[in-house]
Amino acid sequence: MTHERDRKSLWAINLGLVFNILLSIAKTTFGILAHSPALLAEGINSTSDVAYYIVASIFMRLANKPADNEHPYGHRQLESIASLVVGAFVVATAIAVFWDAVDKLWDLIDGKRATLGSHPFALWVALATVAIKIILFFYVRRLGKETHNPIVDALAYDHRNDIFSASAASVGIFLGQIGYPWGDPLAGALVALLILRTGVYILRESSVELMDAVPSKELAQQISTLIKHVRGVRQLEELQAHRFGPHLVVNLTIGISGSLTVRQGDRIATKVEALIYES
Repeated sequence: MTHERDRKSLWAINLGLVFNILLSIAKTTFGILAHSPALLAEGINSTSDVAYYIVASIFMRLANKPADNEHPYGHRQLESIASLVVGAFVVATAIAVFWDAVDKLWDLIDGKRATLGSHPFALWVALATVAIKIILFFYVRRLGKETHNPIVDALAYDHRNDIFSASAASVGIFLGQIGYPWGDPLAGALVALLILRTGVYILRESSVELMDAVPSKELAQQISTLIKHVRGVRQLEELQAHRFGPHLVVNLTIGISGSLTVRQGDRIATKVEALIYES
């Protein structure tokens, strides 16, 4: 099960890496040739995607290392750390895109920027990016649900951000071609705010896992209900749980009859452990 999860996670990372490399080359090249600032900015965005996909790939491989003396529980927390890195990259990208959009908008207002539209081919490249990213988003999001890997979830959100940014670039390029150059930077600024919101969400979710936050009350109630159905358990005296990468570490103290032997008590504890593990 763990091997299959790791295989799917690495596949999601490598798939995104390959497509982002191809898109960064295409958008940067045609952004320059078609004289499209919006498409060129998209190329820079894809180039930054390549950088943190490489980081995610490295962290994912480190997280797959088996447990050792220094890390008896394994290295799965690195998945949350990688997700944190991706979130930081997303926030940084959002700030850069917003600043660039505001700068372009100000130049247009101040009359420092030319108002000529870009070559029509730039629009087709931007629209192709939207189509590719829609497919990648739904596919990687499905892999994220199957693997419960925060890295894959973060990358799915990044694909969604790229849909927004490429859509804004498409609208901006189109408006520029029909005589409304302000459409490009205005759409870019709005998209940057959406990207920033997603980046903050990724950072928050990753931080919760790294800080060993307790599970929800609903999950604690489910565990309590399961245990009470085990024969020999009189009460649940203490329940402590926290996340460790994709896993949930649960520490329990149960109450049993004082007349039972140590062996009988151990059997009850084993049943409780097996029930929680299977659930």
